[in-house]
Formats: sequence, structure tokens, C-alpha cells
Amino acid sequence: MTAGDGTPVRVGVFGLLGSGNLGNDGSLEAVLGYLRAAHPEAVVDALCGGPEAVTTRFGIPATRLHWYRGEYRTASRAGAIAAKGLGKFVDVFRTAAWVRRHDVVIVPGMGVLEATLPLRPWGFPYSLFLLCASGRLLRTRVALVGVGAAPIGDRPTRALVRWSARLAAYRSYRDAQSRDAMRAMGVDTARDEVHPDLAFALPTPRASEPADPSAPTGPTGPTGPVCVGVMDFHGGNDDRARADEIYRRYLDGTVRFVRTLVEEGRAVRLLTGDECDASVVAAILDAVDSALVTAAEPSSLADLMKEMAAADSVVAIRYHNLICALKTATPVLALCYAAKSDSLMAEMGLGAYCHPAREVDADRLLEQFRALEKRSAELRRTLDARNLAVSRQLDRQFDSLTAALFPAADHSPTLRKAS
Repeated sequence: MTAGDGTPVRVGVFGLLGSGNLGNDGSLEAVLGYLRAAHPEAVVDALCGGPEAVTTRFGIPATRLHWYRGEYRTASRAGAIAAKGLGKFVDVFRTAAWVRRHDVVIVPGMGVLEATLPLRPWGFPYSLFLLCASGRLLRTRVALVGVGAAPIGDRPTRALVRWSARLAAYRSYRDAQSRDAMRAMGVDTARDEVHPDLAFALPTPRASEPADPSAPTGPTGPTGPVCVGVMDFHGGNDDRARADEIYRRYLDGTVRFVRTLVEEGRAVRLLTGDECDASVVAAILDAVDSALVTAAEPSSLADLMKEMAAADSVVAIRYHNLICALKTATPVLALCYAAKSDSLMAEMGLGAYCHPAREVDADRLLEQFRALEKRSAELRRTLDARNLAVSRQLDRQFDSLTAALFPAADHSPTLRKAS
């Protein structure tokens, strides 16, 4: 694929990539798979949070997102505050210079238009606004592809998110409620499309020891291993006043749940989705002292899927952990901290198996889990069928992206089976 003058099209990818969040990196992996299959001559590089990690894993050049290296550390001293402020000014020119070198910039998935987890307006929302404004000024097409959005209460954050979306050349969302949220914020979404999350385009790896559907079951269902995905969860942007209370309730409920499974002789595998979740794993291992409880160290969504495919059931809180379970057709119970999780579970036929992450009730959670396991075989068949439909919808997402961003390219469906 080349530009009008015969030079390769220059494509940038942008976001908090390579920073320890497996879901974000999974979205990048899906987009790189699309580019390599449908537009193999494109020259790709990244502006991201963890450039060294992105280059090592994905083999593309990468530039640090922020000039100030202490961007994500709390600035309390005058010197640090001044350096962070200077960094915000310098990033205006750094971002514009990077955007100028590209024909197309893609923001691959992620919840870039939401604040369902703690977020400051001068953090990523500011960086995204700089990107989209630079794209509009420099006539570089910026695409928000398969992103998540949600209503935002904080006015500065909402304003930055709204203008970022308005300035982008292309928008698509990972669910209908994301599009509705942007429409409610004043963005014209008439031409915006909804497609499944990009992570569903990733290959589904085979488990090293797949669950045996003919294995013996107990009175409540399967008796094999259970994966429990955890999260360093303190609520969202509007929950800062009771963040500690939310975390304690979530952790206590999860500990009680894991302890009950262990008392019944079930093996439990703890899974993370971000580097910050390690502290939760340590707390659970300390509270439940049993050889039946072990912790995995996944470095990708593929690692998570391998773990989940080998399990009888999954209980998870992180959004992309849920996707991994659903994609492997493993029955999953969701601890939901945002509407996106409830929506995803409903779309995949498991809407009855959601539990509020802010109000974890271990007894109710166990009741729902036993109900889930009783329908295990039926739910696996349901997920197999839903995954086939999702795959076809993502084919349409990538074809639409090619038509919007690469008008000189061959629009034939070259991506079929690329993932």
C-alpha cells in the first residue's frame, strides 16, 4: 500500500500501550494484525506509554508519549509540579511533530473516551486531545477504532473527550452504549459504527491442558479448576471519597469466595490484567493459605486465554479478562464495575451472570457461580455460536476502516482469516 506519490503510507498507533495493561496491548496486537494482513507495505510506528516494551514485543519503532518521565508519579514538590507543567507545554509540539510524520494515526480500542476508572483531565484525556487537534490542523487522519466511551461527570474531562471525538476523522465503538454516550455529550454519531471489541479478533490459542467436557461433576456442576481474575479496584472517577471502602469490600468478598472453593477441594488460579493487580494477588494468597490457590503471570491476552481455556469456569472483573473467557467459550461470571461489562455479557448470552464489583456479596456470588456451573455445557455451546457471529462483525470493522483511511488501497476483503 502506497500513497499517491508511490511512497509507503505512514501509519502511527497511539495510546497507553506497553504500560503493563494486557487489554490495551491486545487491542494494539489486533490492529497490527489487520495492518500486516491488509496493508503489508504500510510503515508503522507508535507514540505510547511504554515504547521499549512495544518495540520489544511488536517489533515497531516507538516514541515515549510524554516528554516528562515522571508523568504518572504524583507531583508534590514545587520542582516536580513545574516539570510536569512544562511537560504539558512541550507535549503540544512533540505530539504535533509526531502526527505530522504520518498519513494516518490509529487509536486502537481501549476505553479512551470514558472515565470508569480514576482519571485526571490533564492525563490521558489531554494527550488524546492534543493528538486529535494536531490531526485536524495538519490534515492527518486520526481514527478512534473500536473504542469505549461512557458518561463523564467531571466537566474538564468531559470537554476534552468531547472535542477529541469531534476532531477525529473516524470513530467506531465497541458497543452501542459507547456511541450513545458520545451522542449525549454532543458528538454527531450519525456515521459512527458499532463493532465488537478488537480483542475478539485475536487468535484463540489452544490450552495446554484443555478442560474435559466429559469429566465427572459434583451436585452443583463441574469440579475442576476455576480461574479468578482480579483487579486493584477502588471504584471510578466519582468514587474517590469511598475508594478504600470499595476496595476492602471487593477484596473481602473475593477472599471469601476463593476460600469457599478451596474448602470444597477446587483448584483456583489467580489471573491479572495489569501490573498493578499484583498486590491483590498477594493479598489473596496471604489470606487463603492453600496449595490449591496459585497465581499465573500472564504477559499477554494469549496467556490469559490459555489459562482460561484449561479451566472449568472463570470469575473475572477486568473487561478484557471477560473477553478472554468469552472468546475461549469458558463460562464466566462477571464482577461488573461499569456498564460496558454488563452490556458485553448480555450480548454474549450470559447477562444473568453479572455481580456488582462495588458491592461484592460473597454468598450471592457463590449462588450465581453455582448456577453458572450447572449450565456449563449449554453456555459453552452458546458462546461458540456467539463467537462465530462476532468474527463476521469484526471483518466488517476492518473493511470499513480500510475504506475510510486507505481510499487508494484495494478494498477487497483481504483480512478474512488474517487473525
